[in-house]
Amino acid sequence: MSSLKTYKFRLYPTKGQVEKLEWTLARCCELYNAALQERREMYKYTGKGTNYNAQAMQLPEIKEIREEYKDIHSQVLQDVLRRVEKTFKDFFKRVKAGKTPGYPRFQSRTHYDSFCYPQAGFSIENGRLALSKIGHVKVKLHRKVIGTIKTCSIKREGNCWYVCLACEVEAMPRTPYTDEAVGIDLGVSKLATLSTGDVIENPKHYRRAEKKLANAQQALSRKKRGSNRRKKAVKVVARLHRKVRNQRNDYLHQWSRRLVNTYETIVFEDIAPANLSKRAKPKQDAETGQYLPNGASAKSGRNKSILDAGWSQFITFCQYKAEEAGTVQVVKVDPRYTSQVCSGCGTVRKKTLSERWHSCECGCELDRDHNAAINIKALWLGRSHQEAQAS
Repeated sequence: MSSLKTYKFRLYPTKGQVEKLEWTLARCCELYNAALQERREMYKYTGKGTNYNAQAMQLPEIKEIREEYKDIHSQVLQDVLRRVEKTFKDFFKRVKAGKTPGYPRFQSRTHYDSFCYPQAGFSIENGRLALSKIGHVKVKLHRKVIGTIKTCSIKREGNCWYVCLACEVEAMPRTPYTDEAVGIDLGVSKLATLSTGDVIENPKHYRRAEKKLANAQQALSRKKRGSNRRKKAVKVVARLHRKVRNQRNDYLHQWSRRLVNTYETIVFEDIAPANLSKRAKPKQDAETGQYLPNGASAKSGRNKSILDAGWSQFITFCQYKAEEAGTVQVVKVDPRYTSQVCSGCGTVRKKTLSERWHSCECGCELDRDHNAAINIKALWLGRSHQEAQAS
């Protein structure tokens, strides 16, 4: 059994290679917007759309008119058209599902940040990445590439360049240290509390960088649009955000790896962070029409802390690492009343959000989050027991 695994490595192109990479991105962006425009106009005037095959057949003619496209690998140009195709397929899928569709939009050069060699035109030779029509680019291979390389994507992040190698890897099942299940309660003050009583602290990377980000954003707002100073200020803000993201991902990767290596079953709450972090709804007086206090300030701060914790990312990292291990499973249970029910006797002990200690008449005394983690694990064990009896 095989699966796809992506390796991401830092590139260190020369000044000339950077110019070539930027130039390639700009041409790909032009082609993307032209293909999108053709689809819009064709539907407007004929009532019918077009597809990837029809647009790909036009590439030889485009190269005769725009000879600069001959300096870009043919499969890179084909992949740009596939992106347009995928964008429209996703649009129609959202329409059928009744979701907010969001019609495909044109891309600016500052936001079109990657291009892909889907099959050929790339290779790794003596610690360098050989790219067709670009050259041999220095790459930092900080770990061994395992499996067969299927695609090669070049990505720009600020002033940095990366290569993403999607590889087909044979499954290598790993047995965790224990065959136990662990319940995990996600939080804000603490990233997670385990049913064992262990705690994963929340480093709050965004909160720590918030002052620097605010200063950089204020400096950006004072710069004149279109000026070189504004472009430099944009890069400063982007660099700070990128650092926060990398710090958060690194921390979550480390802890997700520890959990997958330790436990056979990891049980999370089935929560939706996007719903929990929604903006507070305004309140209006029915008679006067005046807006009333709705706790928006406190809700905004809590929303920021939820997003800073990265709950969804943490669960995703655990899931894909568990699939890779083969013998580990990540499951979710209904989170309702897990913080209110006593893990000792099952009595509902209602608490406000500010109450952080669980105390019950049965003598059960423990941290609120620890109590919730035990209940989360118990829910899964009860459900699996019922499923085993039913089968």
